[in-house]
Amino acid sequence: MTEPPPRRIRYREIADDLRARIEEGDLRGRRLLPSESELSTRYEASRVTVRKALDGLRAEGLVDSRQGFGWFVATEPIRQHLGRLGTIEEQLEADGRASERRILDFAFVAAPARVAEVLGVDQVLRVDRVNLADGEPFARVTVWCPEELGASLSRAQVAEHTFLELLPVPLGGAVQTIEAQAASAADAALLEIPVGSPVLVCERITSDVGGHPVLVAEHVFPGHRSAFTVDLPHPARASMAPSGLRLVDGAGRR
Repeated sequence: MTEPPPRRIRYREIADDLRARIEEGDLRGRRLLPSESELSTRYEASRVTVRKALDGLRAEGLVDSRQGFGWFVATEPIRQHLGRLGTIEEQLEADGRASERRILDFAFVAAPARVAEVLGVDQVLRVDRVNLADGEPFARVTVWCPEELGASLSRAQVAEHTFLELLPVPLGGAVQTIEAQAASAADAALLEIPVGSPVLVCERITSDVGGHPVLVAEHVFPGHRSAFTVDLPHPARASMAPSGLRLVDGAGRR
């Protein structure tokens, strides 16, 4: 008597196919997966079945999901420390990741109102770039510096070196302000994320040793790829706030 063929368990078949695509590299690097609706059409299965497959892969640590992003291949986020003045590239190298910067625009322009207010100048060098980690975009960065300080710089130089290395003045410290926003269409295209998905926007004002601002930078990070860390002091100290960290409300008031 012929035995019946083994029963097909559809969600496991879908999970096996997605797992193979991830392990073969097709979906590596925190790439966003197709939506549940798209996967349902591709596999000719219900969304309930697709969700069960994805939940199984999440239990294995292969995929994850975030509100506003959908499903993506899980890897360690880009971690950045807020307790010291440093560069993204330095922190990537410390984590054993390959860093790359792609210059989108290099131009001397009239300073936007906010930049003019901070730097006290009317003309600035503006550099737009995308930062990549292991070939994947994880930050859109715009940097402004006074025209006088940027006059001797070239596009090739800012592609290879950081402003912290290039500016002809000794640097002191920096103030960073981080807030959550929704990704614009332009940033979503550059960072390969959905329009309106959560991003972390970091404004960084760097000053010289005399305390005069010489750089304004805006970093936009996808929320699901980024993590910021702060070292807290020992609880025996009078204050639990780390040195230099200030809390502000939504209106920017301390």
